[in-house]
Amino acid sequence: MNDTDYMRVALALAREAAAAGEVPVGAVVVRDGQVIATGHNAPIDGHDPTAHAEIVALRAAAQVLGNYRLDDCELYVTLEPCAMCSGAMMHARLRRVVFGAADPKTGAAGSVLNLFGEVRLNHQTVVQGGVLAEECGTLLSGFFRARREAHARGVHPLRDDALRAPDERFAALPGYPWQPNYLSDLPSLAGLRLHFLDEGPHDAPRTWLCLHGNPAWSYLYRKMIPVFIAAGDRVVAPDLIGFGKSDKPKKDRFHRFDWHRQVLLEFIEHLDLKSVVLVVQDWGGLLGLTLPMAAPGRYRGLLVMNTTLACGDTPLSPGFLAWREMCAKHPEFDVARLFARGNPQMSAEECNAYNAPFPDRGHRAALRAFPAMVPERSEDEGAVLSRQAREFWRHQWQGQTLMVIGQQDPVLGEPVMRALQRDIRHCPEPLLLPEAGHFVPEHGERIAREACAVFAR
Repeated sequence: MNDTDYMRVALALAREAAAAGEVPVGAVVVRDGQVIATGHNAPIDGHDPTAHAEIVALRAAAQVLGNYRLDDCELYVTLEPCAMCSGAMMHARLRRVVFGAADPKTGAAGSVLNLFGEVRLNHQTVVQGGVLAEECGTLLSGFFRARREAHARGVHPLRDDALRAPDERFAALPGYPWQPNYLSDLPSLAGLRLHFLDEGPHDAPRTWLCLHGNPAWSYLYRKMIPVFIAAGDRVVAPDLIGFGKSDKPKKDRFHRFDWHRQVLLEFIEHLDLKSVVLVVQDWGGLLGLTLPMAAPGRYRGLLVMNTTLACGDTPLSPGFLAWREMCAKHPEFDVARLFARGNPQMSAEECNAYNAPFPDRGHRAALRAFPAMVPERSEDEGAVLSRQAREFWRHQWQGQTLMVIGQQDPVLGEPVMRALQRDIRHCPEPLLLPEAGHFVPEHGERIAREACAVFAR
């Protein structure tokens, strides 16, 4: 391999950084013609201002060799190194450094200053720039151009620790014609942009609050929304942070049960929703079923589909445990394929719409985090709230309930739903859908018509 070959390896690492929302810089360390260590930018991911690609690669190389001196090694990096990285390279006694694009703002290998040419230092490392400079520079300029465009699109600037799926990924989705609405000024959001649908008259006598689960988004309710609107009602359907058109924090550990619940509470308060029929499925129920006890007067009904309250004092279902294991082993699973497998009535275009919010692994932190967030032990976050909610539904719920069960669901199917039925005061016999799997709202038109009749009584 030659310099160009090694730089192409570094470029591939830079693209990985971009996919994770980091500035796209990649680096490799080579010894005796072999790549012994790699790295890409990770300051945001690691909350580490020193985690430049070069430093990450140097650390890895030192571990491989068991020595922080890298006398007979070469380092290839897609961007001219800064002063910090240049100092580290010389301290490591690198034999040679090769970079791609020059950095006219912070470059310390000739652009702003040249530490490598400082003869008073006790080690001189050979430096060469310009290898695949155009390709390296184009990757960087494209990254920053996209960031500037995101900032310019409106009053919701993108936080540095979050990503936003491009608008074009949501263009012309089948059955989803509604205009987007956005909020970013709720206290818990701290500037993150939350997307929601808000259709129908705001003074309607009834409001349907539709909460989706993982890995879905408000697209899940596209077959129910037209029925509710035709009935003269208001429909509000938010995308949880990390899903749909809402912003996606880059870190898996950002997502917490209590935080997502607080966002929903503030969202409902901000819109001042009243006469609410709460519509929930999957995580829409895990979170949503804990909401009415905070303001019971806002709610008049519950439409509950294939979900649960995870209280931490009873075992999670075998189906859910299998789902969580699958997500851990295959975090890049194809969302469209998941929907297609359980919903043969859906078109390929409809299934692919569920992939729209997740163009790469950097956008998928919520998909990785949510399965592990389900409370399993009594002390887990969310378990105490869920037990309090269970008591509310058992003893204090005053509204009507319609339960719908997709009987083909292996995760939160009929056994789980029958247990939940016993925990909801005056819950009548469920509507059973033998043909439906986990994503029950994909059979939504029939359900919505039944719900309008039930909650009109």
